[in-house]
Amino acid sequence: MAKSAVGLPPPPKSLDATLVAWGGGLEFHRVHDLAFGGSEFNTSTKGNARFSPITDDAGVLIPTLYAGTTLDCALMETIFHDVPFKAGFKPFSKLKIDGKVHSILLPTADLRLIDLSTVALHKLGVKRTQLIDTTKAHYPATRRWAEALYTQFPEAQGFRWTSRQDDQAHAVMLFGARVSPSDLGWDGSSASLIQDGHTNPSVIDLAVRIGITLVN
Repeated sequence: MAKSAVGLPPPPKSLDATLVAWGGGLEFHRVHDLAFGGSEFNTSTKGNARFSPITDDAGVLIPTLYAGTTLDCALMETIFHDVPFKAGFKPFSKLKIDGKVHSILLPTADLRLIDLSTVALHKLGVKRTQLIDTTKAHYPATRRWAEALYTQFPEAQGFRWTSRQDDQAHAVMLFGARVSPSDLGWDGSSASLIQDGHTNPSVIDLAVRIGITLVN
């Protein structure tokens, strides 16, 4: 049974969500494994994210893709997701970065996304603290909401919300059943976060700002 997320009730049968047409011409930054293409959706049933893995009404896995509107956001939502909020020495192994790459997506047109910002959540009837600002322990419950939103809004191509890890940027999750990789404008190139033992300067800069020390 899914653990209730900070008082998050089961999703009702009739949700009142806000959809926005957004993203066309914007850069979406994605941090992912080297083994996958920049616009390749995740088709694995493994993992434990806020809104994935999820299935449709028939129990079929919905491929998903996470990205952020800045590289900082993409890094904070992936490799630096579990960095604790504490002062002092915080070592971070470079092994967690090795094999990861940064891809930039440039959607060719606006996407129809369910808005999960605080204003829109008022109409949806759920608080940010219940759906977005939760710990991993509550992800099974938040995934049930993701499945309900996917089912009740067949025109929706994904979600957009203010990132929990970087509140100066938006995070998005797209549905592979409703978005084609060709719509995402990936040019086929990805930049390694560590190459020949050298860490990407953007990673080093963010590490300094969140107070961690990269160690071998």
